[in-house]
Amino acid sequence: KQKQLERSNRIANLPPEYHGPVSSSDRQTLAKSVEELVQDVHKEVVKPIDILRSYGKLAIKAHAKTNCLTEVMIHPGAERWIQDIDLKGPLAGIPVSLKDTIVVGGFDTSVGYSRFTGEPSPQDGTMVRILKDAGAIPYVKTNCPITLLSFESTNDVWGRTTNPHNTNYSPGGSTGGESALLAYGGGRIGVGSDVAGSVRVPAHFAGIYSLRCSTGRWPKTGSITSMAGQEGIPSVFSPMTRTLPDLVYFTKSMVGMKPWEYDHTVHPIPWRADIYDSTKAQKKLRFGVMETDGVVPPTPACARALSSVSAALSTSGHTVTTIHPPSPTKALLLASSLLNSDGCHTFLAPFRTLESSDAGAAQLSFYASLPRPIRYLHYLWTKYIRRDALWADLLYGIREHSTPEQWAMVARREAYKAEWHAWWQQQQQQQEEELDVILTVPNATPAVPHGGMKDAVSSCGYTFLFNLLDYTAGVLPVTHVDAKLDALPASCDVAAMNGVARGAYQHYDADKMHGLPVGVQVVGRRLQEEKVLAVMERVVEVMEKEGKGYELLEVED
Repeated sequence: KQKQLERSNRIANLPPEYHGPVSSSDRQTLAKSVEELVQDVHKEVVKPIDILRSYGKLAIKAHAKTNCLTEVMIHPGAERWIQDIDLKGPLAGIPVSLKDTIVVGGFDTSVGYSRFTGEPSPQDGTMVRILKDAGAIPYVKTNCPITLLSFESTNDVWGRTTNPHNTNYSPGGSTGGESALLAYGGGRIGVGSDVAGSVRVPAHFAGIYSLRCSTGRWPKTGSITSMAGQEGIPSVFSPMTRTLPDLVYFTKSMVGMKPWEYDHTVHPIPWRADIYDSTKAQKKLRFGVMETDGVVPPTPACARALSSVSAALSTSGHTVTTIHPPSPTKALLLASSLLNSDGCHTFLAPFRTLESSDAGAAQLSFYASLPRPIRYLHYLWTKYIRRDALWADLLYGIREHSTPEQWAMVARREAYKAEWHAWWQQQQQQQEEELDVILTVPNATPAVPHGGMKDAVSSCGYTFLFNLLDYTAGVLPVTHVDAKLDALPASCDVAAMNGVARGAYQHYDADKMHGLPVGVQVVGRRLQEEKVLAVMERVVEVMEKEGKGYELLEVED
């Protein structure tokens, strides 16, 4: 509890400006987009310290409700950093929140492990240096699950983060602290990471906006992970924001900082205004709707969100067709084996005796640790007695693999990516028009209840697929769960589903979930960040035209 006490003391010792009620001047600041605030700073109409105090105040309130913060860096850190920022930078004076994995000089980077506490970093990591050079002010770090392999965000060091819409549910993971903070209104922009959906599922669960960039488009160095060296499914850092205009502006600003001059992993690709502008100007877009991944059919709330967007786009004159791409089931099996090909040893290594694991990650490590004969008997029983071949194959793949096996899986991954490339080209040839993006759900269910990932640990196919392919993918909120509209039909037989779907569906309850956000996912090909953002804007425009614009959680006093 030492870090939690340290956090409480830092909050208690903040200047009075961070503890009062939300004032009218605060609300004026909170109502402005990042771009507007930057312009005000450039013109010296607003002081960065006033922006920091407004969002710092809301961040503390967000934390009081959701336990979303880890390191509180506001005072003296952020207030001191303000004195050195570039007041003409593209993010001048803007507070930016960071997933706990990102290195900030003078603060711990615990990643939820107690072993990593009490070791403040001697200097800023690459990500933070870029942000500060752009004029941004890192002010808080946010919670994540120990292991980073969950759509929940809990650990012994910092505690459990809850969803601001309904505190009985998760805000997502592994970047759940970010989604809770942004959804509440305690920030406008933040940075998370994504290896299986970790910025997209939190956006879906909490009702915010995020973009999973392709590898090499966003800085990666200057962080700590639970699985260093794991490159079978590369993790990527990406932006998360409260609003879509902020997502576009933040992405454009970071790319405009030439991050390849800071980070060797970044491709020297500037912001391509021509692609963004031409997509915005295109009157008719072609959407391919992936209605299911063939593993877990979307629950009624998520299916309704996807159907609503598809119908609105069609009514507005866009081409909307159902697609049947190369097997997403194959991707889930392969990606799961690649991600855990070390037998879970790496993410388990930092654990101390009796330190709690995430419920979902504990399931993975349990299966990986089974003696080979027992694992094989379980595989045979599941496949031939229970007749659940998919679940059997998935669980059997979660084990330590030899080097030849790892190489073979990487070869299969590349062959699968080539299969998708050929399929995408074929769409254009058959339809005589380019398939602009894929539209699908971010997850089969809305937010899971606390502890739900024990059963739903493998229900991540709608996001994991695009990590394996390294496609650019964005998530935007479109509606909320409705107890009446989204109840499971009487004909739904959960017991007859495969193990992955059964684990996801057993926590679906439209009555208890009423009011939780529901999003959709917009997917482009690799390195198509500009195009995906422009299409996301078109989706929002169409939904607002239909009178179905998403309503953000209102800022509380």
